[in-house]
Amino acid sequence: MNGTSFENYNLSDDITKALSVLKYETLTEVQREVIPRALENNDLVVKSQTGSGKTASFGIPICEMMEWEEKKPQTLILTPTRELAVQVREDITNIGRFKRIKAMAVYGKEPFAKQKEELKQKTHVVVGTPGRVVDHIERETLSLDNIKYLVIDEADEMLNMGFINKVESIIKQLPTNRVTMVFSATLPKDVENLCHKYMKDPINIEIAETGITTSTTEHRLIEVTDQAKISLLKDLTVVENPDSCMIFCRTKEHVDTIFTELEEANYACERLHGGLEQDDRFAVMEGFKTGNFRYLVATDVAARGIDIDNVTLVLNYDVPMEKESYVHRTGRTGRAGNKGRAITFVTPNEGKYLRAIERYIGFEIPIMEAPGQQEVKSGQAAFDEKVSGRRIVRNNKTARINQDITKLHFSGGKKKKIRALDFVGTITNIPGVTADDIGIITIQDNFSYVDILNGKGSLVLQAMEKTPIKGKKLKVSTAIK
Repeated sequence: MNGTSFENYNLSDDITKALSVLKYETLTEVQREVIPRALENNDLVVKSQTGSGKTASFGIPICEMMEWEEKKPQTLILTPTRELAVQVREDITNIGRFKRIKAMAVYGKEPFAKQKEELKQKTHVVVGTPGRVVDHIERETLSLDNIKYLVIDEADEMLNMGFINKVESIIKQLPTNRVTMVFSATLPKDVENLCHKYMKDPINIEIAETGITTSTTEHRLIEVTDQAKISLLKDLTVVENPDSCMIFCRTKEHVDTIFTELEEANYACERLHGGLEQDDRFAVMEGFKTGNFRYLVATDVAARGIDIDNVTLVLNYDVPMEKESYVHRTGRTGRAGNKGRAITFVTPNEGKYLRAIERYIGFEIPIMEAPGQQEVKSGQAAFDEKVSGRRIVRNNKTARINQDITKLHFSGGKKKKIRALDFVGTITNIPGVTADDIGIITIQDNFSYVDILNGKGSLVLQAMEKTPIKGKKLKVSTAIK
């Protein structure tokens, strides 16, 4: 069963087709270990570092096992941050795209009413942060009756952020005859205790092949004073000239300072920290993914939840105070088998944090010299050519899978007594269109969205401009997003 190809798992045609479009070809070690056991409904405790392909390791079996006809949620996935919730939701949606799996994310700082309305729709998978999931449970807007699968993602970070009690209160309200999977880069005692308390004979999987940090990433230190950090940062980016770079700081004040400095020096850059509005944070993450800018300056809020395969350089402008943060920051590079570099600036008074990190990762980080003026000078021309431009995104999975999908907007919904079946019945009457060409249908009070698959969007749009639904003439257009 433990082959290197997804074909070994007898997955359904819809899932296999999505994996092919997404270019999931060779399994990572965590996928080889997790997928067959998850498909057999085993409880799992998985210790695996960030960037190892673990979202797909639980996402693929979950999408495979969802019963499409069931309206109430069948899977609950808990994540420590909003950013990660959105990332996981996107991955599940992509994998389940042709099976029409509906995944939604629930998190704070987004209107509760909007999420409540969406939860009334058929929803297979709910991904959420513990606080907002508890809110929905308490207000009875999230049904737990049919939850068959619980995934706790980044369990160690749940503990660090003080969410473990909320996670436990959620677990207590779930059906007991469920499958539970816990994923964590590290396994602190409290997380282990939680597993023993609420799981049935869990299989322990430890992906130790590459140690706690990925073997594809080269780690380096540069000794520097606080005053010299900014000029070192600029020199280093010239010499390294990365395709894509994340610069991590300890505080949002540092993020703002560096962002301003780089912007004035004509870098294509953006910033990300907890002081920004949630919508702005998502817009920045989306912009970084799609290649609108090359440099992202961020606090640890972005160390999780950004899944970009070609971040070539991570710079730790400040040594992280938490040793685990070092693993999560540097895990943004060297992903999916690509080579990466992680360079940390260390000042004379940060030695104790550095020693804790080195003990934790199991090796001493080699010291490198700061680049010399001659080196900077000789790299300047190539750097200037690249610094302010867009970068090429080689692997935007979501864009690939959505290539042949058109989302149509109809000007009618529940208040006009229109149901999903009415859309399916009407659209499948169009010559050349079958039920297989219809994706996720979302019906709100006054409007509806219908995904049309297989490149047939314009055909359906044209036909529906003059075709009533349930005797009602609705305006139809391509949805903005």
